[in-house]
This record gives sequence, structure tokens and C-alpha cells, in this order.
Amino acid sequence: MSTTESLAPVDLPPSSAGAPLPRVFADEERLLIAYLVNVPDPAFDGSNARSVSPATGDQSVAILAAEPYLAVQFGPPNDEAIAGHRLYGLGLRPYSAFEVRNSSWVESFEKANRVHPSHFPELFSGYRHFILTFHDSTVEFIARDFSVSVRQGAVLAALVQAIGN
Repeated sequence: MSTTESLAPVDLPPSSAGAPLPRVFADEERLLIAYLVNVPDPAFDGSNARSVSPATGDQSVAILAAEPYLAVQFGPPNDEAIAGHRLYGLGLRPYSAFEVRNSSWVESFEKANRVHPSHFPELFSGYRHFILTFHDSTVEFIARDFSVSVRQGAVLAALVQAIGN
């Protein structure tokens, strides 16, 4: 039986509030999450917002890499509907990153695997549940750990480069 879930903040480069443009690459071994980092422009006076796309260059791009990972979920809620997320009451907020302690999601994978003839619960004991909330989406993933780097360029190009490494 699981103990109560809780959230602990994770120190990541802050995502752009306007258009973080998160991109996810996942295969059976590796998970990569790329997003635009919030870098305030001292010359911006608030009158003419700049439009960016996944191909817009000269951006600060965070690349989060988890290898191996167990699961990933990418999609809703956005920042306006975050109050509907099941972890909102524990302190989940938009434009943030957290670790979910005592995760029921990790526990559900361990329980589902019990039908395997070679199952032992310790297979899942080192996995951790993380959640990143962006402007238009949320990414949750389960991994033992992850690393983060920041690159300059376009978010899409930075992701493709990270995939090739």
C-alpha cells in the first residue's frame, strides 16, 4: 500500500512563459525533452511581442535527457486548466518542475508487472516520477534520474542534435 503522494520542487532552467514549445523524443531506451528557456530581454518594452517557432534560431534551449526511463505522458492540462490535475491540491503549478514522491503512477507499473513470472518489486524501487508544467501542456515521466543541458539555437534543431548524440 502506497503512502501519500507529495511534490518536491526540481531545479530546472525555467521555461518560457509565452511559448516554451516543448518537444518530446522517446524510444524504448531514451527520453529527451527540449523546451525554450525563459531569458528576459531587457530591450523588450511589452508593446511588440516577438513570435517564435520551433525553427526560430538563437534561442536558449533546455534539453532534458533520461536514459533509461520507464514511461512518459505528454499533453493536457495547460496552464489555464492546471487546477484540474490530480496533483494540483499538492501544490502543482504552471511553469514549474516537480518530483512526485511516493508516486501512485510508479506503483501502478509495479502492480501491473506482478503477472510476470520473474517479477520482483525491487525492479521499480529506483524509479522516480517527474512532472514539468508548461504554457500549453504538461509532461510527466518516470526515470531513475535525468540530466539537463542548455544549448543555443532553435528548439527543433537542438532536439535533433541531441537525438544524434
